[in-house]
Amino acid sequence: MSSILQVQNLIKKYDDFTAVKGITFDIKEGEIFSLLGPNGAGKTTTISMLSTLYAPTSGDATIAGHSITKEPMKVRNAIGVVPQDLALYEDLTARENLMFWGQMYGLSGSSLKNRVNEVLGQIGLVDKAKDRVKTYSGGMKRRVNIGVGLLHKPKVLFMDEPTVGIDPQSRRAILDTVKDLNKQGMTVLYTTHYMEEAEELSSRVGIIDHGELIAIGTQKELTKQVGEAETLVLHIGENEDPAALAAAFKGIKEVLEANVIGHEISVITPSAKDVLAAVVTKANERGIKIHSIDIREPNLEAVFLHLTGRALRD
Repeated sequence: MSSILQVQNLIKKYDDFTAVKGITFDIKEGEIFSLLGPNGAGKTTTISMLSTLYAPTSGDATIAGHSITKEPMKVRNAIGVVPQDLALYEDLTARENLMFWGQMYGLSGSSLKNRVNEVLGQIGLVDKAKDRVKTYSGGMKRRVNIGVGLLHKPKVLFMDEPTVGIDPQSRRAILDTVKDLNKQGMTVLYTTHYMEEAEELSSRVGIIDHGELIAIGTQKELTKQVGEAETLVLHIGENEDPAALAAAFKGIKEVLEANVIGHEISVITPSAKDVLAAVVTKANERGIKIHSIDIREPNLEAVFLHLTGRALRD
């Protein structure tokens, strides 16, 4: 399968601050590729450069064969963008919003009306098309926002944190919409800080932190980086000293890593059940009460913790 998007050593600097630090990756035609990382990792800056909103400090990318630095207008014709912030007129209906933005893309007449009808079907809002957007739920507004990015039939769709701040039901609808679009052949670049979204949607995942792309691959390939390790998550009281306890855990033979996240200690180990007794004993020796314990199988959260020493959502 050929690559429809190729990124080569992309860098973005703001004075002395480097927001994106020489990232390189590619996206195959027809796949969903997720950039997974915490807030401030550089995901939105990357999307902004690829959509030609920001010029890179150095490096380049090609989308459908066109350079973002040399052929920005051709790139814009090839991509659809669903930004974090809603780009809608709330006093207009969903249909009126789509008609307006379709005209901005250069569509008109019967072709515009037909395309708007197609998009309303794709985002599941045919029955609500004549309602004003201000009466919509947050999730419905997000779906109209997705529709705007689809109007001109882009070859690649960029979706930047599309489920932030919405209820679980609306989030479910948006994830299902993304999967349906992909089944129809749409290539998607999806950014998120939700591990479960990346796991559900993605063909491959790029893990990004502090502007660096630190790992890339399928979920199976990435979880191999922590071996068959499990994560034992201990919840302790606010007045306890988690750092001292985590340091004590590192003396246990089967403990690979012990990291502190707020009032939680995440212990990475080949077998959580085998170290559980030793971990509880260490806590008791220090008079620290463990309020609850979770055992998590290898996942992208564990990979991120292993690579960075911190959680996706600090």
